[in-house]
Amino acid sequence: MEIIPAILPRDFAEIEEKVEMIKGLCPLVQVDICDGKFVGSTTWPYKNQDENFEKILREERGMPAWESVNYEFDLMIDNPTEDDARKWLSAGAERVVLHIESSKDLNPVIAVLAGLVEIGLAINVKTDIRELEKYIKKVQFIQCMGIRKIGYQGQDFDPGTVERVKAIKAMYPEIKIQIDGGVSIENAPLLKHAGADRLVEGSAIFGHNDSLDNIVDSYNKLKSI
Repeated sequence: MEIIPAILPRDFAEIEEKVEMIKGLCPLVQVDICDGKFVGSTTWPYKNQDENFEKILREERGMPAWESVNYEFDLMIDNPTEDDARKWLSAGAERVVLHIESSKDLNPVIAVLAGLVEIGLAINVKTDIRELEKYIKKVQFIQCMGIRKIGYQGQDFDPGTVERVKAIKAMYPEIKIQIDGGVSIENAPLLKHAGADRLVEGSAIFGHNDSLDNIVDSYNKLKSI
């Protein structure tokens, strides 16, 4: 079971701080990118004008600890464009998550990313899983959202997610499934048994006053499930 720490960053400094904490502990981190349109919350680099992002795009600097930590960018943005895809490729994406509800047609964005990164397709708890069919052959994994209000951490897990994972695994047994939102030490075994391959953890890892010992302990407990 792969455990992916998630950062919902108010600014670049928060990414630097949290990546430093998990560096050497795990190989990949997810950064939630929220534009304040597709979801109500706004994160880096949309929250404020940030010269760090511009420097990254100009290849004047890299993401924190890029030499040892890979990045998965979860694009919670309205109508992502081909240019958006190119920007996150330039930022050094290993994986990019696109939300099926964010656009009427994700094919142009998928075409830019195809063959360069691992592409994930996220689906909200209320969205019919049959919607996955139109993109399923073009992506490498499905991200089931485990909370109803995406773009915010610390919410209660939607218990119906467990059955959704089972249903998706039955429909597409070869594709990887990861869960994002509301995952905890209590429901992680249920999700694994249902067929989840990866668990994305925000509050479960970083929700302990950012104590390094607690972060390591939480990660290792989840990893051992």
